[in-house]
Amino acid sequence: MKWSQLLTIVVAAAIVSVTVQSCKNGGSATAFAGDDAAKAVYVQPGKHDEFYLFTSGGFSGHVGVYGLPSGRLFRVIPVFSVDAERGYGFTEETKPMLQTSYGFIPWDDAHHPELSMTDGKPDGRWLFINANNTPRIARIDLRTFRTAEIIEIPNSGGNHSSPFCTENTEYVVAGTRFSVPPGGQDVPIASYKEHFKGMLSFVRVEPTSGKMELAFQIQAPPFDWDLSHSGKGPSREWSFFSCYNSEQATTLLEVNASQKDKDFILAVNWKKAEEYAKQGKGKRMKATYYTNRYDESTHTATSTVNNEVTVLDPKDCPGMMYLMPCPKSPHGVDIDPTGEYIVGGGKLATVIPVYSFSKMQRAIADNAFEGEIAGIPVIKYEACIAGEVQKPGLGPLHTEFDGKGYAYTSMFISSEIVKWKLGTWEVVDRVPTYYSIGHLCIPGGDSKQPWGKYVIALNKITKDRYLPTGPELTQSAQLYSIEGDKMRLLLDFPTVGEPHYAQACPAELLEKNVVRTFKLDENKHPYAVKAEKETRVERKGNQVHIYMTMIRSHFMPDNIEGIKVGDEVYFHVTNLEQDWDIPHGFAVLGAQNAEMLIMPGETQTLKWVPTRAGVYPFYCTDFCSALHQEMQGYVRVSASSSSVPISYGSGTK
Repeated sequence: MKWSQLLTIVVAAAIVSVTVQSCKNGGSATAFAGDDAAKAVYVQPGKHDEFYLFTSGGFSGHVGVYGLPSGRLFRVIPVFSVDAERGYGFTEETKPMLQTSYGFIPWDDAHHPELSMTDGKPDGRWLFINANNTPRIARIDLRTFRTAEIIEIPNSGGNHSSPFCTENTEYVVAGTRFSVPPGGQDVPIASYKEHFKGMLSFVRVEPTSGKMELAFQIQAPPFDWDLSHSGKGPSREWSFFSCYNSEQATTLLEVNASQKDKDFILAVNWKKAEEYAKQGKGKRMKATYYTNRYDESTHTATSTVNNEVTVLDPKDCPGMMYLMPCPKSPHGVDIDPTGEYIVGGGKLATVIPVYSFSKMQRAIADNAFEGEIAGIPVIKYEACIAGEVQKPGLGPLHTEFDGKGYAYTSMFISSEIVKWKLGTWEVVDRVPTYYSIGHLCIPGGDSKQPWGKYVIALNKITKDRYLPTGPELTQSAQLYSIEGDKMRLLLDFPTVGEPHYAQACPAELLEKNVVRTFKLDENKHPYAVKAEKETRVERKGNQVHIYMTMIRSHFMPDNIEGIKVGDEVYFHVTNLEQDWDIPHGFAVLGAQNAEMLIMPGETQTLKWVPTRAGVYPFYCTDFCSALHQEMQGYVRVSASSSSVPISYGSGTK
């Protein structure tokens, strides 16, 4: 039987599996959840959830923040996409966050959130997430739940195996999904095997501030690099990458990249790579890429352009990298809490391969190789494998751990989570998911300290689970209890965008550090005004700068004249509030961007270019008090040839 025929059968089986489950269960989870499921997820009014859950927003470019066990959505954090609700990417202060070497990019495809770690455990400081389309890594500050920094990744296409932390967040690690010619070379696609490379990037994280810097890149073979995880404990100085398309095909990959029985897991000794880079073994390559940082003291982002990167070639760096054969077309590569076991997730495999780090080390010492690829030794499969989970299901993708000796693997094709025991590789439980699960998440499940209370399925298809909403239905997460021997479905809840990966941690890690206001006397924004008496309007050529304040329930000034058609008008608005959860909004008629949502003690700027004469109202968009409706004002715009002077004021000034 040809592989294309087999692939057709497998896809058909997946469709049948989803359809059969849908018909059997009629869209109801009652049979699985039990009568006490509602009680298990109910959070009383005024009480807090036990965990934060951070989900990728996929093609929305955002991050969703949920509570567990309730499944309530608390916040959407804009990261790689503009957000009209908060003015992210629209205000002058946040526009630099979305600058790249390709220009201003207001969208991306975000897949893998990753919590910062200390000693291999989530520490609640930062959340990292990748952008696939224009390769970038973002760092979210979990004190403010805002994007604090975005760094562009050069020589990459896809940036999928990203951004996974080393044990103490020394680095966040990224691998290109699509191999591309480094340096933006213009070469024939037919020269793929000769000129294309799969670049792996190691981004250094400053331990106190979190600032990111591209330390070095490693040149790898032109495969498709899918996912990554870094080791812990004995394997803490290693990072592991899954890859497929070892056939090095460029067309119809669903067939042409699935010919071989095995692809690879790549093991990279990042500590040795770091040493080689310090020794000058790397070559300096020209590469233009941006680093964008948001300063909480000035409430302003700035962009820095970088022009070169250090690239290491495995041929020049012996002992840095090793390939381990992996069946077949692997997606996930996951490390258990002890750091000993490395689990591969072959999408088209009939087993789940589990590698032993200690056996891998012995195999390297014994030269138990079966050849090399591009200067990288290939370890014999039997020399590094610890065991295989037999007949786990169809389409294993991703594995996480409960800290009690068990692993949980998502099965995309057969739509289920499979629980199996480390060491014996025995399947001990399985539950259906609704439907086509991709990644899954256990709080701390990829760390040295899992909180093994729940597993969350992140599903791609939800037909019949919710009220219909036209041709496109919401995507979904499902919450299962894993406290007992058997998994038990507790809750379905819709998710933002397309859910890929998620991370969760105890709420107590974050709650105590959350910023509630920005201190007004520490506001260093160059256009901030910290009292109403400082407000003013100044013309500089065809630019008009309005220094404005807002407080419950008025603007100062709230009447402005002397603006002309075609002027560049900058509303620099400072929120004078110093009370928690009292933001104010600002919008003006005819603005071609968005509103601003300004936090207590913060300054933000909206650029407005009026195109015709008239009187334009502006108002507060965020309900703030009983007199919210009265929080408004007017701007008079006259013809470009007008001689109307600048004037401003209010009923109290």
